[in-house]
Amino acid sequence: MASSNTLTHPGIQGTEPEHSLAPGDIAVGVVIGRASEYFDFFVYGIASVLVFPAVFFPFADRLEGTLYAFALFAFAFVVRPIGTVAGMAIQRRWGRSAKLASALFLLGCSTAGMALLPGYHSLGLGAIALLALFRIGQGLALGGSWDGLPSLLALNAPENRRGWYAMLGQLGAPLGFLIACGLFAYLWGSMSEHDFLDWGWRFPFFAAFAINVVALFARLRLVVTHEYERELDAKELEPCDVGELLRSQGSNVLIGAFAALASYALFHIVTVFPLSWIMLFSERPVGEVLVVQVIGALLAAGAMPLSGLLADRIGRRRTLGMLATAIGVFSLFAPLLLDGGRAGQDAFILLGFVLLGLSYGQAAGAVTANFLPRMRYTGAALTADLAWLIGAAFAPLVALGLSARFGLAAVTLYLLSGVACTLLALRANRLRNARD
Repeated sequence: MASSNTLTHPGIQGTEPEHSLAPGDIAVGVVIGRASEYFDFFVYGIASVLVFPAVFFPFADRLEGTLYAFALFAFAFVVRPIGTVAGMAIQRRWGRSAKLASALFLLGCSTAGMALLPGYHSLGLGAIALLALFRIGQGLALGGSWDGLPSLLALNAPENRRGWYAMLGQLGAPLGFLIACGLFAYLWGSMSEHDFLDWGWRFPFFAAFAINVVALFARLRLVVTHEYERELDAKELEPCDVGELLRSQGSNVLIGAFAALASYALFHIVTVFPLSWIMLFSERPVGEVLVVQVIGALLAAGAMPLSGLLADRIGRRRTLGMLATAIGVFSLFAPLLLDGGRAGQDAFILLGFVLLGLSYGQAAGAVTANFLPRMRYTGAALTADLAWLIGAAFAPLVALGLSARFGLAAVTLYLLSGVACTLLALRANRLRNARD
């Protein structure tokens, strides 16, 4: 008689032990993958403020050049759902490892391509077109790199520790920003502005390519092993038909995307927007702001474990609602802080990063349990894509453009709109669960 922890195969004598993957092992793969992806995107985001207006849009004034760069910044989030759907098709035909390898290869090549681009003075509009093309490549690659590990981590986590393990998957964001911002701060402070704009800014993009190569092999080593394949198959974490998903559970995609919108709206308002506003409308040294943002990233990384403890104590959805309210209160003071000199600007950045760590730590997959098991893999990916598109893609562009024209109250309105969406989505989810 076989024991409950063994698998018996017909026609084969003996048993094979069935080992369950530890959530901590899965979390390592999630953190490695997300940190490398966020590093790529933050390198581009910071360069959109410090580099691209002068190198690719010298024909415009500094404000217009930054707005043009932010418009290209949004391209990656617009095409990300397309990358997700294409990646699912590749996985169904050639397997998960082929999808992941092709996606990260495209991400690395797009990022390295940016490092090699000549500026507007050398190539004219062709330089801008290539920059946009590489940015689209980044977005397609990020959508296609979905590996299902966050969903697997959530399903394997103990019932009373799901908030903690959800937080671990989000740690890649502050880690990626910390490395990207620290690297730019070092380069900005160690060379002249001419050298930085001529060739120094290219180093972070080359570093991103190298990090992607390391991350690719680290993630492939995880997802193609027998243990991971078995766990992913057992949890039905495989692509499903996108049309069927949207027809039968499209409302879950919308609720899931809007439930975390306050955190996604805050994401680029704290990381990218303050750098652009301070650089354009104050005399403060840029290097000093970058150092403050590095400290902010450390605070965000420290706040994320607190979000896990809080979520396990009061529930993930209640945590999201409470922190959305806190973001709303924070938004009311945003104009006063950003217009309050160095002390106010530092307070905006540091408090914003703490709130970002707390809220973003629980932003992923808070309502993915609504999906049918066989649709959870694709549903979770498209939910995240939609949240990034609605909440974060145009945040720097809208916040800077409206603030320059109408004042910093635009930042308050932008954040409050995200807060309202989150609270309404959580309310709709609660009513729906009660009805079901």
